Amino acid sequence: MFLDSLRRRNPELIEAAIRFHQAGRIPANCYVIDTDIVERNARIIAGEARRLGLSVFGMTKQMGRNADFCAALIRGGIPATVAVDMECARACLRAGMSLGHLGHLVQVPTAETAAAAAMAPAYWTVFDDERAARAAAASRAVGRTQPMLARLQAEGDIFYLGHEGGFPAADVVAVADRIDRLEGARFAGITTFPALLFDHAARRMCTTPNLGTLRRAAEALRRAGRTDVEINAPGTNASQGLHLLAEAGATQCEPGHGLTGTTPLHALEDLPELPAVAYVSEVAHRHQGRAYCFGGGLYIDPIFPEYPLQAIVAKTPTVATEALFPVEIPPPSAIDYYGMIDAPDAAKAAVGDTVVFGFRPQVFVTRAYTVGIAGLHDGEPRLGAIFDAAGGAAEWPA
Repeated sequence: MFLDSLRRRNPELIEAAIRFHQAGRIPANCYVIDTDIVERNARIIAGEARRLGLSVFGMTKQMGRNADFCAALIRGGIPATVAVDMECARACLRAGMSLGHLGHLVQVPTAETAAAAAMAPAYWTVFDDERAARAAAASRAVGRTQPMLARLQAEGDIFYLGHEGGFPAADVVAVADRIDRLEGARFAGITTFPALLFDHAARRMCTTPNLGTLRRAAEALRRAGRTDVEINAPGTNASQGLHLLAEAGATQCEPGHGLTGTTPLHALEDLPELPAVAYVSEVAHRHQGRAYCFGGGLYIDPIFPEYPLQAIVAKTPTVATEALFPVEIPPPSAIDYYGMIDAPDAAKAAVGDTVVFGFRPQVFVTRAYTVGIAGLHDGEPRLGAIFDAAGGAAEWPA
């Protein structure tokens, strides 16, 4: 889906990925990140957010919390992260980012509450009174009053399966009062997910009912005398859609795929953000007219309907402007061992050849490696360290 955009708008990344892989410097099953383009994209998004009065927290899970990716965000004007979970928080802090938002999408487990409080997040989202009380107690124990965001939900809101939960939006004033009564806590604002979604039929970004829920809750809080309320509105945040959030009164955004030019709209239009990531594999073996490439990171985001998958196969740097190979990958019910490339001509897809895909990644749910490349566009490519999918230093080569 994103290979076409990558070939047209950042061919240098494809060529460098093939060159470094063939030189034995990056592994198969690796997401290769153009950190200069990430920095550029971050600067675009941060600039638009500032113009609209929005604070920005960068989401890093899609890139496996790669430390060079995090450093590129900082250079691009996004120094704070939204940590999807505690693993994310630890990796981003190690990489030098500040912790802007914790607890949303994933609540902090009980046994890790003290560790979370010690990280001093700028904002901590809670879904219910129990989690609020635990977070407040842990914060009090380290001498802090923790600003908290209440995750809200109302009839008609849209959630991905398994993402449901939150305080009833109709009770938001009482929720704010209860949080303020907790020693170690302060009610700071409200949040939901997703606030924006891509509409496939309309081919554009659209607000969700959830954003209307936040707007109504904010009005109720204002009527109750609460005027300093943060409104956190994540979901498909990139420069082209931020005005929709600002118009609804949001104060915080959380770009993720916008930072690598891989939101759904980026697959269809040439937006300000450039594509900044490619997935690299290698032909492992051949069988009955097919070349099998190593898997581990063959992630197809279910946000899209099914589409034909293609890849570049080469042993020398190319963008394969004409010939792309059709690829089949196992369904999610199977283990991601190999992708199957339709390549009857063994000379065009030989064992050891590099295979390049264009995906919308979620590295943190794979077992893929990540690596950053800098200097692609000034003629001096520099390879970063290899990281595992959780953002830890990889033992590669062993």
